[in-house]
Amino acid sequence: TTKTTSDLIIVSSLPEDFDTQLLSSVPSTLQHCTAEHQVNLVDLIRKHKLDDYGYIKMINFIRSKKCDASSLTGLPDAPLPWESEDFLRPVLQDDPLLQTDPEELCDSERPGLSTCQLSGAESHDALHRRAQAAEERACRSEEALARAMDDLHKLKLLAQGLVLNAETGKSGNLGTVAELREDEDEAYFSSYGHYGIHEEMLKDKVRTESYRDFMYRNPEVFRDKVVLDVGCGTGILSMFAARSGAKKVIAVDQSEIIYQAMDIVRSNQLEDKITLIKGRIEDINLPVENVDIIISEWMGYFLLFESMLDSVLHARDLYLADNGSVYPDLCNISLAAVGDTQKHQDRIAFWDDVYGFNMACMKKAVVPEAVVEVVKEDTLISEPTVIQVNSRLVPGFCAALVCAVLDLFSCHVLSLQVMFSTGPQVTKTHWKQTVFLLERPVPVQAGEELKGKITVRKNKKDPRSLLVTFDLRDRKLTYSLQ
Repeated sequence: TTKTTSDLIIVSSLPEDFDTQLLSSVPSTLQHCTAEHQVNLVDLIRKHKLDDYGYIKMINFIRSKKCDASSLTGLPDAPLPWESEDFLRPVLQDDPLLQTDPEELCDSERPGLSTCQLSGAESHDALHRRAQAAEERACRSEEALARAMDDLHKLKLLAQGLVLNAETGKSGNLGTVAELREDEDEAYFSSYGHYGIHEEMLKDKVRTESYRDFMYRNPEVFRDKVVLDVGCGTGILSMFAARSGAKKVIAVDQSEIIYQAMDIVRSNQLEDKITLIKGRIEDINLPVENVDIIISEWMGYFLLFESMLDSVLHARDLYLADNGSVYPDLCNISLAAVGDTQKHQDRIAFWDDVYGFNMACMKKAVVPEAVVEVVKEDTLISEPTVIQVNSRLVPGFCAALVCAVLDLFSCHVLSLQVMFSTGPQVTKTHWKQTVFLLERPVPVQAGEELKGKITVRKNKKDPRSLLVTFDLRDRKLTYSLQ
């Protein structure tokens, strides 16, 4: 054992087996213990697989108990006599042995060669390795500190936002897709990088032909205009606009599909009119100050799913010229009641008896998820009712409803009367319909009004998904669309 005195290390007086020596370093102390007392601390570290804490406890145990050498070499594997937390307290102040890394001790002492027998060159190499290891640990610590500071900054911003929300009662800008970092939005754009989703949309004739007919039948709207296509995908709307007489079309998309769009534009000799830019509209700078027209196919399930409307409105506020236009310029959401006993049996009542077992608890997971599917027209038990939206309600919207459980939406160009619908009464589209299942059916009579309230808001955890809440006959039903 050792004690610092004027840069010397003293081997303390211990019973019988230990003597008192003045030694100048930790290595010489370890060598003395091995040569004179047959106690190799490195062997003890290895034998008992001591970590940093175990090593500290062992040194303090030896100092405090003044045990003899034979009691140390004959210790069983477990339990060890220094396992008490009391031995974490140093016996000697500024103990050099406690300032030594046990892992480095084990690395520096090779079998059959004592520390004191290392040559000058070997000692230099050992010190160099230790210095490198220390530098690597310092770098890792600095990186961990930087990450911690970054996390702390994010938490601070989040706390400020929560306080602001509590004070105003509004969500402000929290939850807008513009605030998502590129890595946070990667999954969304990656889903549009594969050709499959674009093939499905292009083959949706209701969707694609409505855009085509609007532009081809109204060339005066696009003639000599600068057009911005937000979320251009394969570039189909940009090419429609170019063929309709647009002077310049700027097509923007963050997904990898834009590279195919570049080839498509060149293959159709439209590269002199169409400029394609990869990036989020919120992050890039357009090569023009203003555009005359913004066109986009931004609609998602239940119209608002994916929150791409945020990006269109961002582009409008930043780039649209005075007297410019955004198309489509009118959309609505309608609700209709559905009476489908078989569907309720298959989706809800099914869990009451699954091969003789009660799994009704599964309904808590099944019911709150909105379902996107094609609804049979003959299951409608009410006329579709358009939701009237108060545009002043920024965080979400609330409105009176006459019926519930099914959505459909329509898109119009008001002045030109080109429109399409996604309802079950017309040709099926890739949007299908969004169904909100009721665990307990609502009994209704012919001619009866079903009144309530619907609230639609973004999910704060994922601004591209929606939370839809119905207040219906003393029930509060919340669904997620994600």
